Amino acid sequence: MTIRKNALLSALALSLLFSASARAEEAAKPPAQPAETNSRTAGTVQAAGTVQMAPDAQTTQPSQTVPAPISIYLDGSQLQPGAEPVNVNGTLLVPMRRLFEGQGAKLSWNNTDKTVTATKDSTTLTYRIGDLTAMVNDRTVQLNAPGQISGGYTMVPLRFVSEALGSTVTWDQAAHSVQISTMTFETSIRWGVNLRSSPDSGSSSPDAAAPSLTKVGRSPVVGGSSTDARGGSNILELLPTGAKIHVVREVDAFWLEVRTQDNQTGYISAKPKYTDYTSPSLTDKQTDELVTYGETFLGAPYVFGASPDQTSSFDCSSFVKRVFQDMLAIDLPRVSYDQAKVGTEVGLDELRKGDLLFFGARDLNIGHVAIYSGDNQLLHTYSEKYGVRTEAFSDYWKKRFVTARRVF
Repeated sequence: MTIRKNALLSALALSLLFSASARAEEAAKPPAQPAETNSRTAGTVQAAGTVQMAPDAQTTQPSQTVPAPISIYLDGSQLQPGAEPVNVNGTLLVPMRRLFEGQGAKLSWNNTDKTVTATKDSTTLTYRIGDLTAMVNDRTVQLNAPGQISGGYTMVPLRFVSEALGSTVTWDQAAHSVQISTMTFETSIRWGVNLRSSPDSGSSSPDAAAPSLTKVGRSPVVGGSSTDARGGSNILELLPTGAKIHVVREVDAFWLEVRTQDNQTGYISAKPKYTDYTSPSLTDKQTDELVTYGETFLGAPYVFGASPDQTSSFDCSSFVKRVFQDMLAIDLPRVSYDQAKVGTEVGLDELRKGDLLFFGARDLNIGHVAIYSGDNQLLHTYSEKYGVRTEAFSDYWKKRFVTARRVF
C-alpha cells in the first residue's frame, strides 16, 4: 500500500512539473506578428475614413486601441483628442467633438438615435454612430468602418470627417502621426511684402517691401533672414507679387499672421495695398484707425494747394491723400476730381466709416472731398477759419453732394 501511494504521489508531481514548464515555454514565445490588412504602401491615405499605417501598426482583429502612440496634428499644432485613437482594420477613429470643432464645424448631437450633425460654411454632415454610410449635404458617402462609442467617447472616422469638412489628411510614417490641414491658400500678394518673425507692435507701418529685394536701411533677404535696421523682428523672406498665402488670423488693423505654401508662418502687412485679403472685422479696425489718425490733425491750417508731402497745412484733397497713404498705404491722386474716379461708388444709405464723399465747389462739378467718419459726421478741411475739422453731414452738404466712393 505504501509503495503504491508513493508511486501515485510521484506521478502527480511529474504531471504538475511538465504542465508548469509548458506554460512557461508558451509565455516565453514572441508574440505573433500582426497580419497586414492589404499590400498598399504604408503612409498613404485610402478611402473615406481610412488612414493607411505601417504594417506593424495594423491588426487583423476587428477593433483595438492602436498599439503604438499616434500623434494628430491640425494645421501644424498637436490636437489633443481626449482619448486614444481606435484602429478598426486601418481606419482611425477619434473622439468626435475636438475633431469637428477644431476644424471650425458647429456640432449638434441627438442622443436618442445617436446622430451627429456638423455644419461648416455650406457643408452639412449627418452621421448616425454605427452606420456605414453618412450624408454630406444631399450625397450619401460610404465609410470603410463605422463609428462607435468606446470608453464614454463617441468615436468617428478621422479621415472621412476631415475631408468632408474640406480638409486634407496625410500619414507621416517617420513621425507616426496624422497631419490634418484645413488651410486653403486663398489670399494673393498684390505687392511684394516682407514676411517677418513677429509683428512690430510699435509701428503702424509694417515692413512692406518694394518689388526689389533691397530697401533703404535694410539688408537684402537672400535665402535666409535679416533683421530690421531699427532692431525689429527678423525678416524671413520676401513674398513676391502673385504668391499665395493662408491667413491664420488678424493680429490687429495693421498685421496678419499668415502661412506660406512652403510652410513658413510669420507676419505681414494687413494694409490693402499688399494683399487681396478682406474681412468685415479687419475693415472695421482699419477704418477706426484711419479716422483716429485723421483726427490728430484737427485744427491744422487750411492752405489751398498745400503739398501732401508735409503735415503742417492741408487743403481738402491733400489731407485725404496724406491720411490714406500714411495709415493704409493707399496712394490716391492729388486732386479731388481724380480721387472721385478711384474705388467703387456707394449710395448714401450704404455709407460706412472711411468712405470718401465728393461735393461740388468753386463752380466745379467736383471741387471738394471729405472722409465719412461715421454717425453722420464728416472729417475734412475747406476753410482758413476752421482748418481740419469734423462736422455734421448736414443739409448744407447734402445739397452739394455728388458721389461717394469706397476705396478699400
